[in-house]
Amino acid sequence: MSLSIGIVGLPNVGKSTLFNALTKNNVLAANYPFATIEPNVGVVGVPDPRLAVLANIFSSEKILPAAVSFVDIAGIVKGASEGAGLGNKFLANIRETDAICQVIRVFSDGDVVHVDGKVDPASDIETINTELALADLQTIEKAIPRLEKEARIQKDRVAVLEATKAAEKILGDGKVLHGSGIDLSLISELGLLTAKPFLYVFNVDAAELADGELRKKMSALVAPAEAIFLDAKTEMELSELDDAEALELLQSIGLDEPGLSTLARVGFVTLGLQTYLTAGPKEARAWTIHKGDTAPVAAGVIHTDFQKGFIKAEVVSFEDLVAAGSMVEAKAKGKVRMEGKDYIMSDGDVVEFRFNV
Repeated sequence: MSLSIGIVGLPNVGKSTLFNALTKNNVLAANYPFATIEPNVGVVGVPDPRLAVLANIFSSEKILPAAVSFVDIAGIVKGASEGAGLGNKFLANIRETDAICQVIRVFSDGDVVHVDGKVDPASDIETINTELALADLQTIEKAIPRLEKEARIQKDRVAVLEATKAAEKILGDGKVLHGSGIDLSLISELGLLTAKPFLYVFNVDAAELADGELRKKMSALVAPAEAIFLDAKTEMELSELDDAEALELLQSIGLDEPGLSTLARVGFVTLGLQTYLTAGPKEARAWTIHKGDTAPVAAGVIHTDFQKGFIKAEVVSFEDLVAAGSMVEAKAKGKVRMEGKDYIMSDGDVVEFRFNV
């Protein structure tokens, strides 16, 4: 499974610069609204230092980290829900993503015009949330007459109708659905935008990265969601440096890791994802699953045949394997377990599946 995050924001907030850094692609990062007309999709590896350790133990030829797809979507403007700007295309593209990453401009730069004429993070968040909420209200208004008819005939549709009406009230009050407390699984068929998890990236100047007071103020705007702070221009520079040079640049501005690594990590946590690991002479690889997935479901991520014909999973924790130094030693120390179809996977499990097709 691949995680897909839509990067959205008002025009000229640094979305394309951020996307360039994520994928090292040269998307047109032009300084005018709607430079990004078609969504640009880039697949990015999630940083995982465990893979290099595994590759060393198993003499693996290559390393394949878990993947996140980032979709750079055209800038939203007021009236997008009514089709303003590139509104309709924007809404269609974002419906297909698992989560929404709002890029909010904090930096000031006279050469890069703000679409509303001034830099106001709270107002920008409100504009985006309002447009997404208005689009959801339109979807709900169209769905309610159909759901009312269905509810008269099928009793199980009554709960869906009630949840849809509850969602309508929340959106009418100017709130988003994610984290609102209603059972979103009942209305998942509607594909509502504000039901998706939100990530918030504040694009700041390099000088603002270490400003604790600013971080506190911006974090309060999006709580309880986690705020991510980065300077898209610095991230672009980091993406062009080797590891040693990148570390030196990070340390010079008082950071431990690139903002993009934080973004990938927070994206995983926000969506309730984790990874398990496989390793052999060909590759050391991380596979993405949901927290709580069983061993057969995890096997199915590699291939559906693995899930259908699942017999057992040979499992050792990453820590136990590293401590032992090899699978042979881990087995000798009793650290390798055979688990059945009810086993709940843990993050960092090193697994070999036994299956019969």
